[in-house]
Amino acid sequence: MAVNYVWDLLMRAREQELDVNSFRFVPAVSYSPYMELSLTELNTSELEQVVEINPYYRFYSIFRDLFPPDAEEYLELRESLFDIMIHFLAETDLYQGMNRREYHIRFVQRDIENGIFGPKVSESFAQLNRDEQDAIAEGLLRLYETGEAVHLLKETMRRVFHRSIIYTNCEEKDELLIYIGQEETQLSRIKADLILDLFLPARFTIELYWTRHFGILEADPTMKIDAIALY
Repeated sequence: MAVNYVWDLLMRAREQELDVNSFRFVPAVSYSPYMELSLTELNTSELEQVVEINPYYRFYSIFRDLFPPDAEEYLELRESLFDIMIHFLAETDLYQGMNRREYHIRFVQRDIENGIFGPKVSESFAQLNRDEQDAIAEGLLRLYETGEAVHLLKETMRRVFHRSIIYTNCEEKDELLIYIGQEETQLSRIKADLILDLFLPARFTIELYWTRHFGILEADPTMKIDAIALY
């Protein structure tokens, strides 16, 4: 996929979990009048740290007086201002494509990152990828709106662990049986604990199963010899 706009670049960087603040934008010496980015290879998957920009493609009214011909004074200052302004305009581009709900999800993410839910949650949240962070933040927003904690626990767990299944046992006690469906690792345990910390109602106890499902009568896939977890 070609990267043609500065907001394209920021989206690609965030998908690769790169720090967008590490990019430095500079005015291009030679550029196409029909493109915003001056990249050597349009379809490259490697993002360069110094990015040449044609500022007149979309922002002529802003930058037309910043780099007049033959102007040599305060060049370093003007280049620093250019970098700051392009970063700001790129972030504005991204936000303009967001609806009101996406803004609210970003606010929830910011609260988590700032430690509103405690340092443990903040530290765990930082280890998730962007899609997982979005899933948890959206789940929390819906929890505020509906109060359906168990339903949203199931839904958020499924978005992070795609093979997970949660069974509810409320006949004798409030209990959730949670099948994760993948190997337990340090990172997967952090993810599971984070979701439980945020969504599990206090009255519920849990039993957690990773790769071995507990047996269910008449459900053949759960009744395989040497692959059944005890309940």
